[in-house]
Amino acid sequence: MTNPTTASGPARSPKEIVEASLKRRYAAERRFRLLGASGVVLGLSFVLILFVSIISEGYTAFFQSYVELPVAFEAEAIDPNGTLRDGVLDETEVARQLRAVNFRKLARDALRAEFPQVTGRTERRNLDALLSPGAPLQLRRMVTDDPSVIGTEQSVRLLVDDDVDMFMKGRSTPIVRSQGAGTLKLEGRMGERGDEVRIEGSDSALLPILEQARQRLNDVADELERQQGLARSDRDLRATQLERSDLLAEQADEFAREIARNERDIERLETRIQALREEATGSDELVLSADAPSFLLRINDGLIKLVALEADRARGKVLVPPASEAPAESGTWHIIELTTPEDARRLSDQQLAWVLQLQHDGLLSKRFNLLFFSNGTSREPELAGIGGAVVGSFYTLVLTLLFSFPIAVGAALYLEEFAPKNRITDLIEVNINNLAAVPSIVFGLLGLAVFINFFGVPRSTPLVAAMVLTLMTLPTIIIASRAALKSVPPSIREAALGVGASPLQTRMHHVLPLALPGMMTGTIIGMAQALGESAPLLMIGMIAFIVDVPQGFTDAATVLPVQIFLWADSPERGFVERTSAAIMVLLAFLILMNLTAVLLRRRFERRW
Repeated sequence: MTNPTTASGPARSPKEIVEASLKRRYAAERRFRLLGASGVVLGLSFVLILFVSIISEGYTAFFQSYVELPVAFEAEAIDPNGTLRDGVLDETEVARQLRAVNFRKLARDALRAEFPQVTGRTERRNLDALLSPGAPLQLRRMVTDDPSVIGTEQSVRLLVDDDVDMFMKGRSTPIVRSQGAGTLKLEGRMGERGDEVRIEGSDSALLPILEQARQRLNDVADELERQQGLARSDRDLRATQLERSDLLAEQADEFAREIARNERDIERLETRIQALREEATGSDELVLSADAPSFLLRINDGLIKLVALEADRARGKVLVPPASEAPAESGTWHIIELTTPEDARRLSDQQLAWVLQLQHDGLLSKRFNLLFFSNGTSREPELAGIGGAVVGSFYTLVLTLLFSFPIAVGAALYLEEFAPKNRITDLIEVNINNLAAVPSIVFGLLGLAVFINFFGVPRSTPLVAAMVLTLMTLPTIIIASRAALKSVPPSIREAALGVGASPLQTRMHHVLPLALPGMMTGTIIGMAQALGESAPLLMIGMIAFIVDVPQGFTDAATVLPVQIFLWADSPERGFVERTSAAIMVLLAFLILMNLTAVLLRRRFERRW
């Protein structure tokens, strides 16, 4: 007897059919697991990238640059009558008298004493700009806390400007240091800032710096060529669009103007590129312009800006006078390259030379930034902190918890245990579920219309913010609380009723305590959601510029997410790191709250 066959081949046995089906099933399971694992890895990769980018941008905000200077608290300027030192004045009178004292002058005099050669009006103003506007406030606070410093000289760490702070952290002007080889001799008058000097080098000591400067010019030319290529592409695109027959007259005129603008940009860039190439390939003296990287020569404890270079000689301008004119041997001098051209920086070469000199003398250093956690916001990045926002968030969350938890638990208990099942309760349940999906900004509009405009609750306060966030978090807490009540087995209720407890006693003394851990978990998740919200609070005025730390629930305040929003919109480079640092703090709070919810659930949750 022969085996039956089909058109496609011999018929398979049932065992072979089952084995083939199992292979397909196992292959499908492997593909599903691979896709699931790939999704998890992809999600974790995005989270890792997020954390790395935020931490790399924000960790430097936890450190602040200070300059340590001897400050003379002159009695004639601060307390000419001796009333502050006698301690006969009250706090109000002390504050009034200190407001009239020019502490800014004391701070500036201390800095100018480090650079006595700086005498010009403009130069002094540029030197004073290295200090933060908060430096005088530091001195005033010192005198307020301890009047005995009046008439003495104290070593004080003063805040520096945010541009100096960014330079110290390597976020504004990258520097490249190269050790010098060969002997250098200085010629010319160099006792004052701005003096022209000649530098003679042995064995082509300056040749590496010359080649490095020419390479930098070529790099700038390459970047300009890239910009020129983009301008050409844009011009060709506009020219193609201009050839269309369906263009309106206004559109054609606009395209023509853009093409003409691109042509001018291309010609300007071409001229600049040619000049840079000729300058970089020339055999004569290389003159360094303001739009090229700057090279500072550190020699004999002084700083000289190189303005022209050759292989064995150079010309320079004194920025910080050297301590001596003696020849500098190999290894005792080095070059500091400021890779960002002077025209593209907020700090000039002279200001950076002062900063480098202070750093060289050990007067400029970075310390842990306590002000970031204690100060309120400010228009100066070095003075801005999250203290006011953290306190405002704390007051807001406390009130939100006090408002939302009792209401949500009561609503959940009624709907789950007491309410009859009819159309009204069904409508209420549907609306609660729908409110959980409503965009948060809608609650902000509701709070603006009802709480502020109708009831007259003060805006920009933790009170109105908590009322708005309570509306937003109620659905979340109610749903979680109802789920916790449902998880309590009916046998608990039956046993309580069986021993004579009333229905109310059964719910309050037996069911509610057992469901409370789940309710607390849902509440913490709702509070974490409220902590991270900014959209509803923008509608009720929490975006206001609040400098002072709030002292109560009805004081003007802001919250951490809104503070992040405000800083992210600021153009100063110093606010970029503070934005990322504030995000790190906010994420730490959110992770801590969610971790607390997980621990509570594991600690108190019962499995029936």
